Amino acid sequence: MRSAPTILHLDMDAFFAAVEQAAKPSLRGKPVVVGGLGPRGVVATASYEARVHGVHSAMAMAHARRLCPNAAYLVPRFAVYRQISDIVMELLSRLSPLVEPLSLDEAFVDLEAGGIADDPRAVGERLRADIKAATGLTGSVGLAGSKLLAKIASEQAKPDGLVLIEPGTERELLAPMQVRTLPGVGPATAEHLRRAGILTVGEVVEAGEAELVRLLGKAHGAHVHGMALGIDERPVVADRESKSVSVEDTFDVDLTDRVRVRLEVDRLAERCVRRLRSAGRSGRTVVLKVRRYDFTTLTRSETLRAPTDDLAVVRETAARLLEAVDITGGVRLLGVGVAGLADFTQEDLFAQAAERDEESAADEDSGASQGTPERPAEEAGPAERRWVPGQDVRHTEYGAGWVQGSGVGRVTVRFEEPGSAEPGRVRTFAVTDAELEPSEPLPLVLSDLPGLPRQLSPASVPKSRSGGGSGTGPESEGPLMP
Repeated sequence: MRSAPTILHLDMDAFFAAVEQAAKPSLRGKPVVVGGLGPRGVVATASYEARVHGVHSAMAMAHARRLCPNAAYLVPRFAVYRQISDIVMELLSRLSPLVEPLSLDEAFVDLEAGGIADDPRAVGERLRADIKAATGLTGSVGLAGSKLLAKIASEQAKPDGLVLIEPGTERELLAPMQVRTLPGVGPATAEHLRRAGILTVGEVVEAGEAELVRLLGKAHGAHVHGMALGIDERPVVADRESKSVSVEDTFDVDLTDRVRVRLEVDRLAERCVRRLRSAGRSGRTVVLKVRRYDFTTLTRSETLRAPTDDLAVVRETAARLLEAVDITGGVRLLGVGVAGLADFTQEDLFAQAAERDEESAADEDSGASQGTPERPAEEAGPAERRWVPGQDVRHTEYGAGWVQGSGVGRVTVRFEEPGSAEPGRVRTFAVTDAELEPSEPLPLVLSDLPGLPRQLSPASVPKSRSGGGSGTGPESEGPLMP
């Protein structure tokens, strides 16, 4: 424990939803829910206006719709969130070399390591002002002598505030809080403590370390008791090493066709390898996750001879793992990941040769089929595209906008930009309208702070995809463990 509040915790306020409100003037001050929009979708973030109705993160989207039917329900735009997160993390790195990101919108900062420990409150206020100027968004800041208390302080500061916990006041602050406040106390531990009559942090202290050790075991019991006393010696660790890269999708309807399941595994393997390569990493262990119709979750893995980032190797290994899984009755979720990460690869020459043969065969098939199409191109109708709520679009006549909804061959678009003073106009088009195209996101704020990039430049943001995945969004992320 430090004698000065030099550990800072930043938590952006309702981050995904706040970005959408900032980008879409018509949604400001209104309930917004971001997440998977399918029947099995999950809420990623809800705006404070939606939280008033009981909507919260990790809630089933169907339940959220019942609680707040008039909210705007949007798919996540992860490329946008990552760009804005990069700006926020850059501002944090100017405070100290020790920045520990926990997610896109949350991080610890060691101010002492940055040599600016004299007036932590002024540092926190200046940080909040810089984030507002650079992104147009608000964040809450907690300052304390430990990571535990800094995080608690930022929770108390929400939304758009700053709370500083003076060293020496920890026990008084923690005593009335629920035991789930403490790191390492999950649902199972909390239930175990509840059965022993321990509900608050103060009651954990009163029970004593010996009783906690008896209830939870030596290591866990001592850890929980120490945290209850406000003792937290965990350092801020910069550049935490990723242990795995993974992607997963939840399906609106259970998949029962094994061929379709195999195709989805191939698609997930491709996304996983793309993410692996973009991080400049490789891995030795391929992991397959399957959640069946009855919610039982199976995880299978295979360790390779050497690290790889070869698509053919990952795809074939995942397919081999799938063959060993019983999917009778249907599959509701699939995931593919690579663990045991390394910074180098040892090329699998056989796999590469197989991939080259595959590509050559595909090229030959493509060339052969071009001469005898099933239907002449001039007779083929325009392909019907899928549009998802929240997607960025541009119309040749009306300019930039976003999709409000679509169905029965029509798509409704609101034409407005982040800097618009008033909500934009709404127009409806055929889903095949050639003048309407997916587009890159517009910047929220063109920052004037020195050294910061102009966020969301068209060259750095990929075009939005026309189709949205189910589950938690078009690029669902998360660990592959059940």
